[in-house]
Amino acid sequence: MIRMRKHSFFLLVATLFLCGAADAQEAWNLERCIKYAHDNNIQIRQSELNAELAKENLTGAKGAALPNLNGFASNNYNFGQRIDPFTNQFANTKVRSNSFSLSSSVTLFDGFQIVNTVKQRQLDYQASKLDVDQQRNDISLAIAAAYLQILFNDELANVAREQIRVTKQQKDRISRLVEAGSVPKGNLLDVEAQLAVESVNVVNAENQLTLAKLQLRQLLQLPVETEFNIVQPNLNPAEQDLSIGTEPGMVYQTALDAMPQVKGAEVRLASSEKGISIAKGTRSPTLTISGSYGTGYSGAAQEVLGVTQDGTQVIGFTEVGGETVITPSFTTETEVIPFGDQFSDNLNRSFGFSLTVPIFNGFSTKTSITRAKISQEIATANLELTKNNLRQDIEQAYADAQAALKQFRAMEKSVQAQRESFKYAEQRFNLGVLVAFDYNNSKNQLAKAESDLVRAKFDYVFKTKVLDFYQGKALTF
Repeated sequence: MIRMRKHSFFLLVATLFLCGAADAQEAWNLERCIKYAHDNNIQIRQSELNAELAKENLTGAKGAALPNLNGFASNNYNFGQRIDPFTNQFANTKVRSNSFSLSSSVTLFDGFQIVNTVKQRQLDYQASKLDVDQQRNDISLAIAAAYLQILFNDELANVAREQIRVTKQQKDRISRLVEAGSVPKGNLLDVEAQLAVESVNVVNAENQLTLAKLQLRQLLQLPVETEFNIVQPNLNPAEQDLSIGTEPGMVYQTALDAMPQVKGAEVRLASSEKGISIAKGTRSPTLTISGSYGTGYSGAAQEVLGVTQDGTQVIGFTEVGGETVITPSFTTETEVIPFGDQFSDNLNRSFGFSLTVPIFNGFSTKTSITRAKISQEIATANLELTKNNLRQDIEQAYADAQAALKQFRAMEKSVQAQRESFKYAEQRFNLGVLVAFDYNNSKNQLAKAESDLVRAKFDYVFKTKVLDFYQGKALTF
């Protein structure tokens, strides 16, 4: 019996442990949200598919440098007079013929167009992979912002609930005083009105929290029925100013190596330079080597099996004596040459070089070169624009982070002052010295200050995370 109880006790403990683990798995931290989005987001998947297309383009460009090999086979029936291609004689009956061949060719020189195309496709593939990284970064930032929005709205909801808790306590106390006749009933009505307003504030705060969770769920593209809760990290802004390590110039220099949009713009500039080389290559002659190997069969190809003299025939008369001229007549026995014999007898091979020299092509070469140069200038401008935008974003993020920290510190002092003020107002209200309107006004000011402090805290946290992001650091809380 004791063993059974022990067994049941351990079973209960194990069950509680597993249930606790299952509950813990329900909560999503920021890293899990970001990883899930990287694995399931449609926009990221589209970028990955574009990268796969670029990879196939690279494979095709490499294949252009290899010799081609093509096979050919035909089966024809001829009716009427024609020259048989295998016997080189006229055939005027139904004739079946077959042709078989293999041919191959390879470009030996084309002004390095194939080589430069391969290099360009390699750069394009590299740029497309960087686009995937950029898309992941954009999604990561969006998820971090949505995650923080949930935490922000959750704290606002907690502030609203705390306010209504205090008001309910005050209502209970005033109710007792009204029943005892110590204070007029108007004080109770004022507190009840304040309680009604704060109840609406709680509903609004909880609605905003629900909407924030919905926004993050939609970013993750989770089904609506999926249970979704997030981890509540301990977010306490730093007590010191931003360190010199996050000075905008240093962040910018780090971001130039860390941000995929800059690398992608650099790679696309290199690709445009290869485009100029490809266009210039069309000015050069093209040297190609080719060869073929083939055979065939014709139903008109006959071989003689034997000749038999079967008499004579008159072919004319002499002019002088009018004597008859005769000649022997023969019967020739033939048959179609077998397919296997013709297959080996009709073998033919060819081998040769061809040289194409461009002389005039309607200015298409000149136009291609000009377009390639313009594309290079566009890529250069895009690179400069990308760098400028990155620098401006970092400078703005740094200024925002400093401003947010200053605001957070100011709001901390404001909250402390409002709490002392409310504490004093509450004491005066309890003594009947302060009217309900002034008490509620002091309480509302404290609630606003606490809400502003929450907003300033999360604003500062997000701005510092943006600076970390530009330095290539992982987004985590």
